[in-house]
Amino acid sequence: MPVNSPKFRDKLTALLAQIYPDADGSALRSEIQEAFWPAGTPARSRTRPPGNNLWDETDTLVITYGNSLVDGAHKPLDLLRHFLEENVSGVISGVHILPFFPFTSDDGFAVTDYRTVNSNLGDWADINRIASEFKLMSDLVLNHVSSYSTWFQEYRQGHPPYDRFFFEASPEDDLSAVVRPRTSPLLREVGTINGDRHVWCTFSHDQVDLDFRNPEVLLEFLRIIRLHIDNGVRIIRLDAVAFIWKEIGTSCIHLPQTHAIVRLIRLLFDYAAEPVVLLTETNVPNAENLSYFGNMNEAHSIYNFSLPPLILHAMLNGTSEALNRWQMAMPPAQLGCAYLNFTASHDGIGVRGAEGLISEDDTNAMVTAVRDFGGLVSMRSLPGGGERPYELNITWFDAMKGTVDGPDDLQLERFLCSQTIVMALEGLPAFYIHSLLGTSNDHSGVEKTGINRAINRHRWDYPTLRGELENPESIHARVLAAMKRRIGVRIRQKAFHPNATQFTLHLGDSFFGFWRQSINREQSIFAIHNVTNEPVSMPTHAINLIGGAAWVDLLSGESIDASASTVTFAPYQCRWISNRH
Repeated sequence: MPVNSPKFRDKLTALLAQIYPDADGSALRSEIQEAFWPAGTPARSRTRPPGNNLWDETDTLVITYGNSLVDGAHKPLDLLRHFLEENVSGVISGVHILPFFPFTSDDGFAVTDYRTVNSNLGDWADINRIASEFKLMSDLVLNHVSSYSTWFQEYRQGHPPYDRFFFEASPEDDLSAVVRPRTSPLLREVGTINGDRHVWCTFSHDQVDLDFRNPEVLLEFLRIIRLHIDNGVRIIRLDAVAFIWKEIGTSCIHLPQTHAIVRLIRLLFDYAAEPVVLLTETNVPNAENLSYFGNMNEAHSIYNFSLPPLILHAMLNGTSEALNRWQMAMPPAQLGCAYLNFTASHDGIGVRGAEGLISEDDTNAMVTAVRDFGGLVSMRSLPGGGERPYELNITWFDAMKGTVDGPDDLQLERFLCSQTIVMALEGLPAFYIHSLLGTSNDHSGVEKTGINRAINRHRWDYPTLRGELENPESIHARVLAAMKRRIGVRIRQKAFHPNATQFTLHLGDSFFGFWRQSINREQSIFAIHNVTNEPVSMPTHAINLIGGAAWVDLLSGESIDASASTVTFAPYQCRWISNRH
């Protein structure tokens, strides 16, 4: 059903004039509506009003591959659904299933067919069943496609429309300013029916970049988004979106047309009948990342990419100084927007988000500690030459083995402190399945694949995992139980609504603390986390508890006396001190 709103038409027309100034705007506008709202698909007659009603304090996400759990007999998606139902139902509300399509490399991010579920995982019916029970997030891998895909093979044969689907350049072009997340050569020479061509490969030579200067590429992805929505997806993650528009002689990242395309997709979502959240994945320095909120007209949610390296820095060094300084400068998310908070994901711990926030010496100390704990480091190429750490490859649980001084016996306490911070901060918390399970580094996976990121992509034998979780003394059972208990406390607190008020507390470098207040102002929570391996006392007057109110630590159940002189914290202890419980 086409949208007939003049406001919609005017906004879409303006965006198309910016992205495709030479195209027939009226015709392209009709094609976009047909792609996103094919015949019989309902649409809103007016834009969805801005607000914070797409999420609340009960929303938490788990990030997982479709085959993180295997048993050799059942479809992995069925095993995943069983695990979710049996272990986290009622605690976790949503699930991000990483690319579940046929692929050739990068564990799913070199897609060969965007319309088919990888048969090694299951089928669309399995996806539908998970989507019926959990808010489902899917990946739109829109920057590149597998070199083995039909699209790319058709390009090499010169068959339209794919003959104009891929970005070409010349080795003679000045590409010195291009920002790269990898160290591999940017251009790949390939033979085509029209002669040899050099195609652009931001990430790897098996991941060939698409050319969004051709509006047919955008239209194709809008049809793919519609397919996802029709199959129950309610959060669309724009993978590597910062790189989608290229202009020779520029950095080829965050270009104005890129932001305009994000605004165009957001505009369509605002008129979609389904409540769909748009999430951008841009692993870049903080100010650049924040730009994808736009003026409340781009992403609903952005990954809080500075958070993981800053929490890691705090835990390894026993100081919240950098974390506090960053948090005090962070703006609250705009109306209708939210941060996605996390520590671990399927990738490593990106360090770009901490650029300018911690010193090079501190970054090097983190690299050393991660290597001491069995981790690896991936590099990126710098414009003009040279390399710099791009991400630390390690499971988050193993990254918490100790401090910069070495391993100790406080791994579990340190790990839980890091995750509790994520639960309490303004925004939506997301937890990688291997963090929920306390999974250790998978060195055999690295040896088998030769890929650093495999260290954090373990595939559990499901019967073995179930045996571990049935043993209360197992570290995996202990981690999952502790995480579920704390998430269970979180989702009952109005003050932890993703957009509830937040102020950073000045408690010294031993603590990372902030005050949250519910939107209706009925509940306050002082979320305070000891980031050191020592017991520390905090003066009670530092948080100005109102006398006469019954203050309770929601995590321990302990009553907090507002008239007492101090509150004591064990190493890595977290307290959520609230007036309503």
